[in-house]
Amino acid sequence: MTRVYPAPEFKADEAEDLEFKRLSAEEARVLRELHPSLSPWWVVSWQVVVGLVVALAALGLTGRSAAAWSAGYGALAVIIPAVLFARGLMSQFSSINAMTAGFGFFVWEAIKIAVSVGMLFAAPRLVADLDWLAMLIGLIVTMKVYWVALLMRPKRKTV
Repeated sequence: MTRVYPAPEFKADEAEDLEFKRLSAEEARVLRELHPSLSPWWVVSWQVVVGLVVALAALGLTGRSAAAWSAGYGALAVIIPAVLFARGLMSQFSSINAMTAGFGFFVWEAIKIAVSVGMLFAAPRLVADLDWLAMLIGLIVTMKVYWVALLMRPKRKTV
């Protein structure tokens, strides 16, 4: 018997009577309609747009192409790992069951972090006249798209 951990407003003796209830296909469909999910590809596409805007803003503000390339590379240090992460999470292996999905999440998150760190270490060799400030601004602004995506996700439907 699987037990559900009680919400804070429940008393411990009342919570012992709660049991896990498996959803029917119809209940799961209604739940998905009420709480639509956010596609990782939607987030990645917005990161690409924001990365381009930051690179163009760096070019416009500084007038130096090195700043634009640096900001663009900083954005790529977020976008490329995010693409790998999204692809890994959407693979068939990650959707076999809850255990593989959880394990896959941590594996792809570790890969995402390793690729980001590797790209940052490679930046001085790959970007001519690297502007560290522009690169970090590109990286940070593009990374913040995750928070904006959470705020702009599809709204819950009312019944």
